Amino acid sequence: MTQAAISIDNLRKIYKGAGKAPDKLALDGVSFDVPRGQIFGLLGPNGAGKSTLINILSGMVRKTSGSASIWGFDIDANPRNAKASIGIVPQEIVFDPFFTPAEALELQAGLFGVPKAHRRTAELLRAVRLEDKADAYARTLSGGMKRRLLVAKAMVHSPPILVLDEPTAGVDIDLRQQLWDYVRELNRAGVTIVLTTHYLEEAEELCDRIAIINHGRLIANKPTAEMVGMARDKLIVLTLDQDIAALPADPAFDKVSKLTDRMVEIGYSKDRLNAGQVMSRVREAGYGIVDVSTREPDLEDVFLNLTKAVA
Repeated sequence: MTQAAISIDNLRKIYKGAGKAPDKLALDGVSFDVPRGQIFGLLGPNGAGKSTLINILSGMVRKTSGSASIWGFDIDANPRNAKASIGIVPQEIVFDPFFTPAEALELQAGLFGVPKAHRRTAELLRAVRLEDKADAYARTLSGGMKRRLLVAKAMVHSPPILVLDEPTAGVDIDLRQQLWDYVRELNRAGVTIVLTTHYLEEAEELCDRIAIINHGRLIANKPTAEMVGMARDKLIVLTLDQDIAALPADPAFDKVSKLTDRMVEIGYSKDRLNAGQVMSRVREAGYGIVDVSTREPDLEDVFLNLTKAVA
């Protein structure tokens, strides 16, 4: 099927201000598609509108205008089918402390109308490595375990789309890796993944495509490799043959920083210079170069440049 997993068209959301407080425009005409079968990154600074968009898809927030469909079902015309097609792992850890993980999954499956014969409680607990905690009270679980339980709850009705809203916030490196291994398994099985994260290295490693939202507007939407290719700024670190009396200066350098008495970091745009030209201009300033290291641009560079440009 070529139809998008999620299709969003000119979506707007205005939160009415209380009393004399001004209205807040949270989403300003956002439009994009999430292709089926991909891991899709949705990035943006705090307050950019990401959670508002996810809450509209989940049915927790009503849009002001525009349209959205999930797995081909319009969220207004076919809300039940739309909600059945998506599982959402919230940013906040929300759970009932008096239910065991097994009971929580059984209850969630019942809310989605999954017949008992088709429930996958044991399978899901095994997948998120909680089978040994199946009958423990949820309040005794660690923060990482509770987050994994939320992932399992989102999958009880076998939705074709899983939305992960900052799923690794505050978890350790080992748990983060376990969670991403499971996400990759789900994706290989055909589940479309939508991911929001502040860990840009994760988005760069995991996502097939990335969209960036800032101030309620979509400012970029490209395949990850193409997005990273947008980075123009590069950094070169030079170890010089003498103490730095005056920083080497050139109109083409974007920034020059002294790291140690003999080490300098120079930022430049690869559209205007290459590393060889940078070093040549440093030599012209009277310095010999003992050692060189460079840093390739990454998603963080693009993210900062794009969000800074529309700040």
